[in-house]
Amino acid sequence: MSIQQNIEHITSLIENAQTKFGRSQGSVQLLAVSKTKPVEAILAASQTGQTLFGENYVQEGVNKIHYFSENHPELSLEWHFIGPLQSNKTRPVAENFAWVHTIDRAKIAQRLSEQRPSGMAPLQVLIQVNTSGESSKSGINEAELFELAQLISTLPNLTLRGLMSIPENVTDYPSQLRAFKTLAALKDKLATTYPQVDTLSMGMTGDMEAAIEAGSTIVRIGTAIFGERDYTNKQ
Repeated sequence: MSIQQNIEHITSLIENAQTKFGRSQGSVQLLAVSKTKPVEAILAASQTGQTLFGENYVQEGVNKIHYFSENHPELSLEWHFIGPLQSNKTRPVAENFAWVHTIDRAKIAQRLSEQRPSGMAPLQVLIQVNTSGESSKSGINEAELFELAQLISTLPNLTLRGLMSIPENVTDYPSQLRAFKTLAALKDKLATTYPQVDTLSMGMTGDMEAAIEAGSTIVRIGTAIFGERDYTNKQ
């Protein structure tokens, strides 16, 4: 199927899941994960009305942002950084992206706020939580979450919007749902102190329905839209 057909298919799955679980239509946004994909593929996706795109690699993402701002400004694309972020790479992210999903330590948050240009809107940020306890996964634990949230709330150029996770890769629905409900409960707890917290970035191709049942507001879909990835040129 074409990229456009893939997006239409995913969109229908999201709409059906919203109905199935009593979620309001439009409460779940599709983030098209375009890492390693050429600008032509993003352009094809944008022709369906898709405007939210997620990138994992700093320089690749910045190059794409510049390409579209220069060649297709009419598209008004919104760029989300969803990869691990090293402290020496924060400046180009702060200067170019609208959202960062993967904040997991104070130093990254502080640098992003300091390096956000004064003429830009605050960077919308999510704290990445490691809900599975896997040492290979990025993200902080629950005990550290509220301390980091408190720090972010004091930073002038960041707006804390919610939480993100990449849970353990399991195929049985109850296990998927349990992990996502853990994150959703943490988000609700956070929102009692920070009322602007309204976002849960969770769910990918294999666990999207469980994520939506648990309360996801952004699902991150890549392969099911763009096909398999080529990592030979990643930066």
